Amino acid sequence: MEKFPESLRQLLSLLDLEKIEENIFRGASADHRVQRVFGGQVLGQALAAATRTVDSARLCHSLHAYFLRPGSPRQPILYEVDRSRDGGSFTARRVVAIQNGAPIFTLAASFQRQEDGYEHQAAMPEVPPPEALEDEQQVQLRNDSLTPAMREWVARERPFEIRAVVSRGVGDRAARPPLDHLWFRTRGPLPDDPGLHRAMLAFVSDMTLLDTALLPHGKSIFSDVQVASLDHAMWFHRPFRADEWLLYSQDSPSASGARGFNRGQIFTRDGVLVASVAQEGLIRPR
Repeated sequence: MEKFPESLRQLLSLLDLEKIEENIFRGASADHRVQRVFGGQVLGQALAAATRTVDSARLCHSLHAYFLRPGSPRQPILYEVDRSRDGGSFTARRVVAIQNGAPIFTLAASFQRQEDGYEHQAAMPEVPPPEALEDEQQVQLRNDSLTPAMREWVARERPFEIRAVVSRGVGDRAARPPLDHLWFRTRGPLPDDPGLHRAMLAFVSDMTLLDTALLPHGKSIFSDVQVASLDHAMWFHRPFRADEWLLYSQDSPSASGARGFNRGQIFTRDGVLVASVAQEGLIRPR
């Protein structure tokens, strides 16, 4: 039996927030070697905090978030949940993430019971299946131009397996259109908790999206570019599991004013559109 990866166990622990008071939760960070907290971690933890205050029959269908200040991984983050509304059909929550007495992140989320209604969706792009592609981590490790620090970063154990249709590489690269497709799933099974799967999807949705805006400029987040997520929005359309293969189709319609705008659609392997993502991020030439 394959060993359950420590990185996934650690991520599950990060999303299992400590309740310290009614509507107040505390979250830790996993990697103290980095200068700032990964945005996807704060997204996932804030959504987890909001979900803890909502009837389990209601699941998040949309969230809108702003990254206000860099978070330090060397101290806990407090998540204060405002129970904005508990209506007959929808539940609304607002979450503020705080460090050193200052807000570093805000999130507004809406929850809804399962309902039947009209149905339509966009078609999934035609791409190779994940079995025909190689783990992106192994592809990047074959790059002889990696510095020791970059190689250590690429080689670290990750909670998600990613298989890209076209490898992005690390550092400067050949310019190409701002359109990309990659498969991902957790490196082990997850509990049958749809709220947890949504928090997991929020976490991973921030991992590659901003880099899409740099593709037509031959740069990456490891190039001489200052990058940071500025905002993040997600819509959850249909049920899914984050421990089964999902296709993340990403594009960047615009970059201007040192900002890149990015969109994503997430599909199951049988073509069901389960989530949509939009984000603007800082991409400032140094």
